[in-house]
Amino acid sequence: MSAKKPTNAPTTVVADDPEDRKGRHKAVGGSQSDNWNHTLANQAAQALWVKNSSAEERDKQLSATVAALIGIAPKDELEGMMAAQLIAAHNAAMECYRRGMIGEQSFEGRRENLAQANKLSRTYAALVEALNRHRGKGQQKVTVEHVHVHAGGQAVVGMVAAPGQPGGGDASKLKERPHAKQIAGQSTHAHESALPCPDAGRDAMPVARDGERAMPDARREG
Repeated sequence: MSAKKPTNAPTTVVADDPEDRKGRHKAVGGSQSDNWNHTLANQAAQALWVKNSSAEERDKQLSATVAALIGIAPKDELEGMMAAQLIAAHNAAMECYRRGMIGEQSFEGRRENLAQANKLSRTYAALVEALNRHRGKGQQKVTVEHVHVHAGGQAVVGMVAAPGQPGGGDASKLKERPHAKQIAGQSTHAHESALPCPDAGRDAMPVARDGERAMPDARREG
């Protein structure tokens, strides 16, 4: 009897199945598709090192993996993938660190394990940074739309600390600054007293005023 040849029957894939798009486990993988959420959880669980673990310990690790995915709280499929890779990179790095601490090994073996742990730790840090950038953390945007600066005024764009806070200065010294003083009127200088003279034997120097003064005759007598 001849064996039957396998038939290449086409596979039908339904992407918008209403039963799948309920998002009951969106907290795990960040997707509205529960098939995606289950697949992502299985991928993260299969990246665990459970070869020498008992059945009870293995179940705890699987539950901890799902709890970690929920704790990272992915909001979409992209964040779900980064969350799963974060868990995988962390587990692999910790396994390399563990192997690097084994005493019964050569110097080359210890160095190789620690080098791999260092690379995995850097990968983990890069994933965390990418996740934060995707979520918009660590970025500040300042938008200045309308700034009106009148004559004699000053405009400051940036972080301004209030008095009493670090970098804010002393509130009692704000009035001593030149730009904090205000001119009471245009003829204030007309009421100033005479300037004192450094030589006590001489008269004080008069101050020019805005009042009317007698003008000397420009003609000279012949």
